[in-house]
Amino acid sequence: MSDNPFSTRNITQESALSTNKVLRNTYALLSVTLIFSAVMAMVSTMANIGYGASLACSFGALALIWFVLPRTANSGAGIAVVFAFTGLLGFGLGPILNHYLSMANGGELIATAMGGTAIIFLALSGYALTTQRDFSFLGGFLFAGVIVVVLASIAGIFLQMPGLWLAINAAVILVFSGFILFDTSRIINGGETNYILATTGIFLSIYNIFTSLLHLIGFAND
Repeated sequence: MSDNPFSTRNITQESALSTNKVLRNTYALLSVTLIFSAVMAMVSTMANIGYGASLACSFGALALIWFVLPRTANSGAGIAVVFAFTGLLGFGLGPILNHYLSMANGGELIATAMGGTAIIFLALSGYALTTQRDFSFLGGFLFAGVIVVVLASIAGIFLQMPGLWLAINAAVILVFSGFILFDTSRIINGGETNYILATTGIFLSIYNIFTSLLHLIGFAND
């Protein structure tokens, strides 16, 4: 008995429509959360919050994606969790932004980091969308890269070596650039069907690329 070509075609079309829907919802939610995070960053900058509050925001954001988001990702409550997560990370940027704004050309440094981050994201996501290559093979390498970066960051706290600090920030940009390819590829190839989880992953990559790029540009400036 031969397969029904019309049935196979319908399944393929439904799969493509589902993938396009996930991709469209991901980029729509990502755009809104990036704006929301930027607004929260502006609020924290004007409020001049301290590094303690910034650290608390980071721990709060991690708690949300580790313990809350997995339970709410398949419901409307997951969207609220994503906004809370991105808002906390944005609010926690206050001390870093104020540090660079205290420089003579601080505003230019921040704008340059934002522009560089946008270029990296658009170029990598555009490449993944255009070629539709499967970058799932990067998963193991990227996970190992995160572990190395974390261990190096802990060592950097005690060693206080500027060269190591620069290498860590460069590695963060490289690793999370890979995650943009990896996450976008998973959406295109059906490996990720939840746009809430996809948005969280891509947002985290953009956030880390921006902060590390800002540090590198700031170091090069002074």
